[in-house]
Amino acid sequence: MNRNATSALVQETMLDFARLTGLEPAVAHPQRYLWTDAFAVCNYLELFSQTGDATYRDLGLRLVDQVHHTLGRHRDDDPRRGWISGVDEKVGEKHPTVGGLRIGKQLNERKPNEPPNERLEWDQDGQYYHYLTKWMHALNCAGQAVKDPIYTKWAIELAKTIHSRFTFAPHYGGRKRIYWKMSIDLSYPLVPSMGQHDPLDGFVTYSELQAAATSDFGESSLLDLKPEIADMAKICRGIDLVTDDPLGIGGLLFDASRIVQLTLQGRLKNTSLLETVVNSALIGVEAFVKGEMLERPAERRLAFRELGLSIGLSAVENLLTWIEENPCLFSRKSSLQRHVEDLVAYLPLREVIERFWMDGKNWEASTWIDHREINMVMLATSLAPTRFLAI
Repeated sequence: MNRNATSALVQETMLDFARLTGLEPAVAHPQRYLWTDAFAVCNYLELFSQTGDATYRDLGLRLVDQVHHTLGRHRDDDPRRGWISGVDEKVGEKHPTVGGLRIGKQLNERKPNEPPNERLEWDQDGQYYHYLTKWMHALNCAGQAVKDPIYTKWAIELAKTIHSRFTFAPHYGGRKRIYWKMSIDLSYPLVPSMGQHDPLDGFVTYSELQAAATSDFGESSLLDLKPEIADMAKICRGIDLVTDDPLGIGGLLFDASRIVQLTLQGRLKNTSLLETVVNSALIGVEAFVKGEMLERPAERRLAFRELGLSIGLSAVENLLTWIEENPCLFSRKSSLQRHVEDLVAYLPLREVIERFWMDGKNWEASTWIDHREINMVMLATSLAPTRFLAI
């Protein structure tokens, strides 16, 4: 598919998404879901960059506003009202992320006195750490795209809030950990285990925001994430990042791309973490290919997970170029460069994944229909990933 046809497909997809979820035309009770909406914001801003059509910029910024006024407030089926942070209406308008943001699940959260139900928990609301970091990135992308630092400020306020509520020191001692899922008001954990890549994602996202804040605001104690970054760096030490989950592998490559960009900006100095991330992604993609998951029919595949890998693979060529062109920062023919070169051999997977999920016949599978909006948006990101991958 040529570039014009690809851009047309992405535009059509994102306009359909706006209609299906109540963004445009706007409805009183839109269907907002934090993970999907984070990718969607970046997609609209990428389309604005590609086309110059302010319609897409406005959709992206309206989506930010709609997310904050939907997921930053209590659910309709919750007796509580107003901002989940508990602040009054006027303060909430100025600081919409200070209480975090709900996931947007169909069912209300599990109450503190209710026994956990692992199956039901997947459909119950709350706050996910890894969704919140994606939203921070989307807010920063919005700030960079429209040259308005308020979006980065909101992202940093969100980072400070969730870091203080999601991180905890175990009773038995040892370093801090991160709850995977918290209650809507962040008062108690819903899933106490730690996501495998959450510490890395937090470290990189906080570093991204710190770099943006320094550029926009200079040195400000109110917008300083250095303590949180130091915390996350400690949690990251020694964790196993290897996974054969395609979405997880794609996330590693996304983080690797941001680490390199931050290194080029002089924001990060130590490349050992980058080597670990890239090597883990390489091991993971090798295992994924051996599993022959892409040989299965659509009914036995999850598009959004595979498209996560495709999005990550779209960063690999830039990774190699940046490393090759900056030998003073990245030693030539180091293990880092060799591993990135090895990843280049897997770039054809991106086209294989995209072609499969661009085939309308595969949209008839229940696995596509059940996750339609997230699949649509991540396919669009894979086809037009530039804004999402930038910091």
